[in-house]
Amino acid sequence: MIGSQNKHGRARGASARPIRPPRERGTGRAFALAALMHLLLIWLLYHGINWQNNTPAGAEAEIWTEIPDTPAPTPRPAPPPPAPVKVQPAPPPAKDEDADIALQEKKRKQQEAAAREAQLAEQRRQQEQAQQEAEAKRQQQLAAQAAAAAAQQKAMQDKQKQIEQQRQADLQKQQQQKAQQDKQRQQQQAEAQKQEQLKEQKEQQEAKAKSDAQAKAKAESDAKAKAAAQAKAKADAEAKAKVDAERKARLAQLQGQLGGGTAGSGEGLAKSGTGKGAGGNATSPGYAEKVQRRVRPNIVWAGETAGLETVVSVRCSPTGTLLSANITRSSGNEQWDQAALRAVQRSDPMPVDIDGKAPGAFTITLRPAGG
Repeated sequence: MIGSQNKHGRARGASARPIRPPRERGTGRAFALAALMHLLLIWLLYHGINWQNNTPAGAEAEIWTEIPDTPAPTPRPAPPPPAPVKVQPAPPPAKDEDADIALQEKKRKQQEAAAREAQLAEQRRQQEQAQQEAEAKRQQQLAAQAAAAAAQQKAMQDKQKQIEQQRQADLQKQQQQKAQQDKQRQQQQAEAQKQEQLKEQKEQQEAKAKSDAQAKAKAESDAKAKAAAQAKAKADAEAKAKVDAERKARLAQLQGQLGGGTAGSGEGLAKSGTGKGAGGNATSPGYAEKVQRRVRPNIVWAGETAGLETVVSVRCSPTGTLLSANITRSSGNEQWDQAALRAVQRSDPMPVDIDGKAPGAFTITLRPAGG
């Protein structure tokens, strides 16, 4: 009866525990033999109790084994239930010695069951420890793999960063080279412009020098032509004066012979002589135009022209050599005044009048072309 209760207690414990250790080989046979022995023991106890005069009090015992918490393994299919044992008819009652033997056998089997339970518990503990070690090893492997992956990722990031830095450095270098090339090109363009300006200035200076030379040559040619014309006019005037003097002398002689007024004749000569004189500052009506034609080509002026008028006072020798030139009335524009004064100074010598002499002092009024 105790064995039956123990069996039922283990059955209840097994049903309460869904996780069971793997069965060893021969477990079904052992359970079958154990069931047969329990049935035999029950039969012997039943007849032994009925044979005794005093019925002993029954005792119940349950054996529990503490099972450590382990990860749930994959459930395996339950083994087939043992084949039903055919119950033999109860043999005749045995003696007290058989009962003692049965009790000893029961105790021995209980001890064997407890030893098996302890062995199973040790096996479970070892399995759990092995699983824990395997899990720790797996965790270590995962940690090592994660560390290796992190190191590889960091190396890739460092390499990408180096590539980006190199690309930035190359881009900056290209920009610097482009800026330097642009600067060199600008310098070359500035130098070319400067050379072009110098060339234009040189051409302008050469053209101006050529124009000045041509103007000077023309002025000299005009001066020579004017001098020749003046010399011819002077010679003609002297010849005419000589003829007039001879005519007047003959007339005077005739008048003297006729007894005419000598005083009146003397006054007429005096007046005639006074009118012909070239001394002092008297000039012929066309002399101002001669001076203008001499001075105007020497004016160099590119500024404004409206309202500019300068009066220059000139002193000359009888041959036309310029002795002095001063501004007596300014136009209000200093630059134009200086340009007018330089034009008068470049016109040395001044033209002579019809009597072959230049006036000792006169003034020239100058205005810019278009003013």
